[in-house]
Amino acid sequence: MTEDWDAAAATFDEDADHGLRDPAVRRAWGRLLLPLMPEPPAVVLDLGCGTGSLSVLLAGAGHEVRGLDASREMLGLARAKRDAAGVAVQFTDGDAADPPYGAGSADVVMCRHVLWALDDRDTVLARWVRLLRPGGRLVLIEGRWGTGAGLPAVECRDLVLRHRTVADVRHLSGISALWGWDVDDERYLLVSTA
Repeated sequence: MTEDWDAAAATFDEDADHGLRDPAVRRAWGRLLLPLMPEPPAVVLDLGCGTGSLSVLLAGAGHEVRGLDASREMLGLARAKRDAAGVAVQFTDGDAADPPYGAGSADVVMCRHVLWALDDRDTVLARWVRLLRPGGRLVLIEGRWGTGAGLPAVECRDLVLRHRTVADVRHLSGISALWGWDVDDERYLLVSTA
């Protein structure tokens, strides 16, 4: 699987929501995510960070961001993006399903389009929740795409509620500014604050 992501790295940022190259798309992601974060400098783990677009966005807002990805090619692009933006992000090679961070080490665990692709999601969520400090936030951006791949919001919510008491879902399909084009498949944000 890592080889697939390495191969995709060179063109990954061509999708507007991946690269955040379009200023309007970047602003839309900032308007979505920044209000969900604690006051900076919060420790944010961006698990499965890809080319680091969201990591750099949050670091630019003053957060202490640690990005993790299994693709070395993606991480190389993430580091270049970080350096170009002049922000501090610690990027690490590792498995989002089993992150190498200590229990209670983060204020926020954030993942975009990661959980759907993992086996044993229940075990993975338990690991992610253990990384959170008391009062920490779990922020998941997921979807069920037109290809049939993905994780429906109702399933994701049920999974999170096995480990947390709050799982608020906000549907994002109709917000074309986030994606750079109109989407009609299921895309959503899930935030768990407890």
